[in-house]
Amino acid sequence: MLIAVAMFSLMDTAMKLLSQHYPAVQVAALRALSSLPLMVGYLAWRGAFRNIMKVRWSLQVLRGVLGIAMLGMFAFGLRNLSLAEAYTIFFIAPALITALSVVFLKETVEAPRWIAIGVGLAGVLVVLRPTGEGMLTLGGLAILGSAVAYAVSAIAARILARTDRSEHVMFWLILMIAVGASIIAAPNWVAVRASDAWLLVGLAISGFLGQIAITEAFSSGEASSVAPFEYSALAWGVAIDWMLWQTLPDHYTLVGAAIIIGSGIYLIRHEKVHAESEHP
Repeated sequence: MLIAVAMFSLMDTAMKLLSQHYPAVQVAALRALSSLPLMVGYLAWRGAFRNIMKVRWSLQVLRGVLGIAMLGMFAFGLRNLSLAEAYTIFFIAPALITALSVVFLKETVEAPRWIAIGVGLAGVLVVLRPTGEGMLTLGGLAILGSAVAYAVSAIAARILARTDRSEHVMFWLILMIAVGASIIAAPNWVAVRASDAWLLVGLAISGFLGQIAITEAFSSGEASSVAPFEYSALAWGVAIDWMLWQTLPDHYTLVGAAIIIGSGIYLIRHEKVHAESEHP
């Protein structure tokens, strides 16, 4: 998950730069289209084309629809928000994943973890401003919607891991986003500039590696345990915002970030202690 977060932070940087010139849905399409050749090569290397059609189509299609919505809304939100602001709002996703994992995956979440997640959500509210103005913008609401789509997709991926190969889960998600988002974006498609080729290459590599890492993360560990590691995205967001745009988070974001990171560290430590108690 830590590797996935690092890769997706670089991918999001490319998406933010592209979103200044291209429609949000087209950015989602470009993200998938650029990664598709790498994904096909990866499946060929893994010998995973065999039985590629034997998957749970209902959940695969659901993830494809959610993927288009998630990337489209996230690209839209990135137009007006810094990476740090977008990530902090997006941090509601681990709490949603935890709640959904109890309902759909029958995972057990102890009271201390619920409390820590609640504290983390309080930190998100601080970033959104006590008046709510941080969330009640189109950009903020788009990021929030993207987080909901991501959380449902993560649970679906965990269910798919019981029957479908991880390579197939990744391939069908990328392919469906590429086809679906391209069709939606076609009427307002903006010609891709040659100067953006380097962004598309970065988008392809980072998105491809991130997808592999996050699929493996949710396939090999409890969703409610893996999700808190996503808090490391905040450090990436602040660093990239400063390096590229010379912007730093305001005091609300810093206070909220401190609360979120504190709760995330507790969750990670709790998992380590819990694992050690089970396997001395």
